[in-house]
Amino acid sequence: MKNLLLISLDTVRADVAYSGRMPGIESLRRRGVTFRQAVSSAPLTPISHASVFTGLQPAGHGIRHLLREQLRPDVPTLAQQLTDAGYATGAVVSCPGLNKWYGLNRGFGFYDDEIPRLPDGSDPLTVGDVKMRGLALKRAPLVVERSLGWLASQPSDQPFFLFAHFFDAHWPYEPPEDFGVEVDNPYEGEVAYSDHYLQRLLTGIGELGHSLDDTLIVLFSDHGEDLAGWYPNDHSGEHGHPYEEGHGCLLFDTTQHVPLIISGPELPADMEVDSQVRLVDIAPTVLDLLKLDAPRTDGASLTEYFADGTGPHRPAYSETYYPEERRASGEYPDLLPLKAVRLCHDADSRQKVIWTVGSEAVEMYDLVADPNELDGRPLIQAPHLNRP
Repeated sequence: MKNLLLISLDTVRADVAYSGRMPGIESLRRRGVTFRQAVSSAPLTPISHASVFTGLQPAGHGIRHLLREQLRPDVPTLAQQLTDAGYATGAVVSCPGLNKWYGLNRGFGFYDDEIPRLPDGSDPLTVGDVKMRGLALKRAPLVVERSLGWLASQPSDQPFFLFAHFFDAHWPYEPPEDFGVEVDNPYEGEVAYSDHYLQRLLTGIGELGHSLDDTLIVLFSDHGEDLAGWYPNDHSGEHGHPYEEGHGCLLFDTTQHVPLIISGPELPADMEVDSQVRLVDIAPTVLDLLKLDAPRTDGASLTEYFADGTGPHRPAYSETYYPEERRASGEYPDLLPLKAVRLCHDADSRQKVIWTVGSEAVEMYDLVADPNELDGRPLIQAPHLNRP
């Protein structure tokens, strides 16, 4: 297995990604393995991507807020490990949440994080409102252009690791073009827009002489999006959580259930896995498939699922400390951080426990009987749940 293409479709819900209406995503699903029950570690871009790049939960890699921490200097990244293994490493990212300031560029030989300033001229990296930050982005055509431009400049005999990040599905949901994909709302129009340029990226890589059959491709989303009633499992706005601006403050499946697709040589094609897995499993899986040594992580390789499409359900942890940053604005003085564990035993037994850090509030949701997480059952606080 020679090359690695890591694709992030930021802010894309699993149900929309797997709707069957996105031809680029569908082409990768036919080519590889779709993990139907993948869970993100956090509903914020820098935190979730840090978990993908390191295989560590937020407490391990050090980024737990939107605007407070940087990647711990002693934590190895996927890019560092592949650079050490002789790969050319390049990334094109398209939003403030992946700015070099966070340290997520560590190990990349090329890291394009250029984005425009906000309409009022301010620096988007200093803005704590996740919705407003969406106004500063590199659009999908430029992501593709710069990704292919970097790849074209690399030696043809050197393996590459390319990370391409698409941010178009983030608010304000104003798709610049219509590609004839059936959509129900402007958000899905943005996903279709990203999907079109995903196809262009894949085609362009082939036109440069790199066979996709010789490339490990991993596509994921860092978190989903709560559209305040456009979908039955939304919780924001008038649905009880006015402080939730798309994502960041809550840990429902609306934002934590994400797409994950892996394809590559000698991997099964057109396979679906219903076992629960996590985004922290990506880094150890990549290193395993590329036959490289992996450091100790919170994740584990997913190769055990490739034999027959099944395997153990892995408990999935998520957290958000963004409520502390929202609370600091003074508008929502009672907001507290949340942590969650999503548990699966089999197809008929799937639960999530969400607890509020610093309080006695703990709720359990039966995700089979209550898939939209509308009827949480209060639980007695367990002393160990508030450990960092």
